[in-house]
Amino acid sequence: MFYIGCHLSSAKGFLAMGKDAEKIGATTFQFFTRNPRGGSAKPLDHEDIAAFLKLKEELGLGTLVAHAPYTLNGCSADEKIRDFAKRTMADDLERMEAVPGNLYNFHPGSHVKQGVEVGITYIAEMLNEILKPELHTTVLLETMAGKGSEVGRSFEELREILDRVELSDKMGVCMDTCHVWDAGYDIVNDLDGVLAEFDRVVGLERLKAVHLNDSMNVRGARKDRHARIGEGEIGAEALVRVINHPALRDLPFCLETPNELPGYAAEIRFLKDHRIG
Repeated sequence: MFYIGCHLSSAKGFLAMGKDAEKIGATTFQFFTRNPRGGSAKPLDHEDIAAFLKLKEELGLGTLVAHAPYTLNGCSADEKIRDFAKRTMADDLERMEAVPGNLYNFHPGSHVKQGVEVGITYIAEMLNEILKPELHTTVLLETMAGKGSEVGRSFEELREILDRVELSDKMGVCMDTCHVWDAGYDIVNDLDGVLAEFDRVVGLERLKAVHLNDSMNVRGARKDRHARIGEGEIGAEALVRVINHPALRDLPFCLETPNELPGYAAEIRFLKDHRIG
């Protein structure tokens, strides 16, 4: 099955997100664990979750992707900010046990003039404190565009983090097409080559999800500005190759394009129409 979805509003609750997914033809979806700008999370509604899990089975929805708040920075120079990231992520992963077997994606963070090596060290230390053997969620490092002092702008930086995580079986990677393009990887003219490099550096077995986005920027711009499918520099043809690539086609694809539900529905229809097999 082709698992294609988009970012839905978790403020409505799981059941409402499931119904929105059905309405727009999605077969998976992504959601924020709490307000994307940070803050406390609302209490879990276990009746809502039970109803959603029943609907998920009925609809045949695939693996879901939870997204950490954008404000988390586990490699900040400020110890209080690092501690906030650690406590928030630990709480998120505990809450994710209510919907076990899914994915939790986060931006590695920004080292803020400390240097990449220091940033990587802080991120790995945070993960080593948070991850537990009994965890039923896979934690994903997202590929980043390289804006400012972002960590994760190269496959090598992601690999360095993964190598330092003790419970590495709990870890994976989410590849964002806009981000890797903006970071300089040519997924338009050499998708096979980019994936071969990812496999050599990180390992394709680590790739667990794809954020499917066009980009407003030329390759290597390091700016991270998403565009609708076919309205950016990557283009629809290249993104269709992404969803059909043998190494990627069975992963969950989540749209983060600048859209409301009708726009997502149109993009999902387009991508389904261009899915091979």
